[in-house]
Amino acid sequence: MSMRFRKHHPEEPEINLIPFIDVLLVVLIFLMLSTTYAKFTELQITLPVADADRPRDNPREVIIAVSSDGRYAIDGRPIQGRTVEALAGELTSASGGSKDTTVIVSADAASSHQSVVAVMDAARRAGLPKLTFAAQGSQSH
Repeated sequence: MSMRFRKHHPEEPEINLIPFIDVLLVVLIFLMLSTTYAKFTELQITLPVADADRPRDNPREVIIAVSSDGRYAIDGRPIQGRTVEALAGELTSASGGSKDTTVIVSADAASSHQSVVAVMDAARRAGLPKLTFAAQGSQSH
């Protein structure tokens, strides 16, 4: 009895594409959902544009400038102190005791948030509730 050994040919490996397609679909769904949520969580800020030609409605104004390094100037006059109490005293004297005075905050773009908040707190302590912020005029015309 003779045994015949057949030469065993290795089969060509088949690539099953179904799991690969499943993984790609899961990744695609994940990317679609994450980009959709990213649109909702983005903070989109549109800065105001002022019309510089419009006449001022308020006859009594106090302009307080905030520099990028945290120094203050009221109506172009530098203020020595940087505390809220010093600012409140200067705003009271600059307004002349008039409660209808509008405080215009002209803050540098690089000034700290704390500097602007100190101006707002000083205006509240000085009894000046009318507060507005200076905006840059549009350069599009």
